[in-house]
Parts: sequence; structure tokens; C-alpha cells
Amino acid sequence: MHELFYILKSKPILWSMLIINVLGTAYGYYWYGWQLEDTAPVFLLFVPDSPTASLFFCFVLIAFLLGKNWPLLEALAAVTLFKYGIWAVVMNIMVMQVTGVLSPIALMLILSHFGMAIEGLLYSPFYRIKSWHLILVAVWTLHNDVIDYVFGQMPRYSILHEYTLQIGYFTFWLSIASLLLVYILSIRNTRTKLTIQ
Repeated sequence: MHELFYILKSKPILWSMLIINVLGTAYGYYWYGWQLEDTAPVFLLFVPDSPTASLFFCFVLIAFLLGKNWPLLEALAAVTLFKYGIWAVVMNIMVMQVTGVLSPIALMLILSHFGMAIEGLLYSPFYRIKSWHLILVAVWTLHNDVIDYVFGQMPRYSILHEYTLQIGYFTFWLSIASLLLVYILSIRNTRTKLTIQ
């Protein structure tokens, strides 16, 4: 396991991760473009969930490359990467169940979002998150759920429209699970602690 962490903190891997996440973030904002065009300005920050999560992680990786920790961004990245990574995997599997078809784009989304969910957790021993960081992230995350499912700003999967209430309920508990998981891996006293330098 320590060999894995040694590899993860190497400069070539950190640079590779940063490049992959920058490209994924750019594609993610492009993917949301048509929805953002129809979004009221007050909600714009809360619509592109997955690319914003990977954007947070880009800043975490930049900090690591500088030999620094930016704990609030680490908390934002870890929680939202896991939450929206798993969320997108589940939604695309639901689309496949409803339509009976798994398109190449859906497969790409499943694999890339599963990678998102994992990458934020893999770096958890290097984070310096404190409880107050996670409390702020909890407010952000649950507020985002309200914006999505009370104000109707969730990512649009027209095929799944009739399941919106169930998806909203699932999303709320996925938020709670994501917060608990990051607490266990990044804050609890018994967690593994490593330095990025």
C-alpha cells in the first residue's frame, strides 16, 4: 500500500492527474453548456456539478505540486468527486435499464465518473482537512441538493424525468454518505496520515 502512495505523490503522476482533470473539467463544462444557457444567473454556480468537483481537485493537485495543502479545497474535492462520481454512474446505469441500451458515451461517462469517485479518496491520506472544513462543505453540498431538487436545477436526464423524486431522495443520502466517508478517511484520529513532500 505504501508503494501506491509513493507513486501517487510522485511529480509525474501528479502532473498526469492534473492534465487529465483539466481536460475532464473543460469537457464537463462543455457538456453542461446547453443547460447553462437556460439557467438563471443566480443558479449558474450550482448546475455543473461534476466539472466543478474536478475543478476543485485541479486546485488540490496544484497545491500538491507546490508542496502545499489547501484543506478547504481538499474537503470540497473529496466530497463532491465521490458524490457526483457515484451519482453519474448510477444515473447512466438507470438510463441503460430504462432504454435497454448502453451507448458508447454512457459507457465513457460511467468509467470516467467512477474514476472521479476513486481519485479523491485515493489522496485522502495526504489531506489536512479539519472538522470545520467538512462542516462548510456539508452546507455547500446539502444546499446544492436543495437548489437541484427544490428549484429544479438538477442535471437533465429527460429519460429519467419521472423518477426525479426518487433521484432527489437518493442524492440526499449520497451526500450524507460522501460526507461520512471523507470524515472517516480524512479527519478521524485513526486515519492514515502521509505527507505529499
